[in-house]
Amino acid sequence: MNKKDRRDNPLFAAGLVGALGVQVAVCIFLGYWAGSYLGSRYGNEKGWALGGILVGLAVGLLSAILLVKKVMEETDG
Repeated sequence: MNKKDRRDNPLFAAGLVGALGVQVAVCIFLGYWAGSYLGSRYGNEKGWALGGILVGLAVGLLSAILLVKKVMEETDG
């Protein structure tokens, strides 16, 4: 009898997608928070907040890519 792999479970895929969404959202929020703080400290709060959001988005997407890459490497064997 073949043992089912945990990656074959649809709940694993749903959990991975949910984790990716939360990870990106948290990075964007932290980028906004840091940008707002720096903006209130150095002036031009809207510009700093926008820059923080963009940096947070980039960091979130990079970390999501790395997580998916790690999961895909585990499935190779």
